[in-house]
Amino acid sequence: MGETKNDSDRRIGRRALLIGGAAAAVGTAVLAREELSHLWWRMPGVEKPRTPGAVDFRGASWVAASSANYRRADRPSDYAIDRVVVHVTQGSFDSAVRVFQDPGHQAAAHYIVRKDGHVTQMIRELDVAYHAGNREYNERSVGIEHEGFVDRASSFTDAMYASSARLTAGICGRYGIPVDRRHIIGHVEVPGTDHTDPGPHWDWDRYIRLVHQAASAKSATSKPATSKPAKS
Repeated sequence: MGETKNDSDRRIGRRALLIGGAAAAVGTAVLAREELSHLWWRMPGVEKPRTPGAVDFRGASWVAASSANYRRADRPSDYAIDRVVVHVTQGSFDSAVRVFQDPGHQAAAHYIVRKDGHVTQMIRELDVAYHAGNREYNERSVGIEHEGFVDRASSFTDAMYASSARLTAGICGRYGIPVDRRHIIGHVEVPGTDHTDPGPHWDWDRYIRLVHQAASAKSATSKPATSKPAKS
């Protein structure tokens, strides 16, 4: 499951405030417009527009995590997304939802995939979830929890693999992430972590193959239909 310690950057930094003040004094000729555009929504009283209950993965249900378990962001504008991190909940789906809604837990992932393949989104992909136990990896990745236990092969069902693969394929497509083991990793592979998930029973070869298949299917269905010229 996700990390159990605070992400160290939860408040508006002094740098952001200084940039805002400096911009008013010297104008955009001195400070990059791009950087300011990434910070405007972090100024007091300003919030990036969001649609309540909107999900990034079609078919997912929305259940909001506690705001203490993630940091609002503007990804990929402020932080490039180049990783998907695979987790295992070490418990039931319901227990994972409960702890991600608990502000005292101080950790949560973007998604949870249930054994039957149902996907629940708890944090928007544009936000930084506290799931990896490493600030840099939190900022650059999307975290996916899977219901079950690392020491039980039965946790990882066909429906779970298929649904999670479609989810990961969609994430990779949105952010241009290569579908390979360098960019789709387990929590155990995050530097500095003490977690072992997804564990020895997670079939990486099968999973990457399914992600490739889902990505290919999505690409095929998104291509515009070509019409044949009418016969004279």
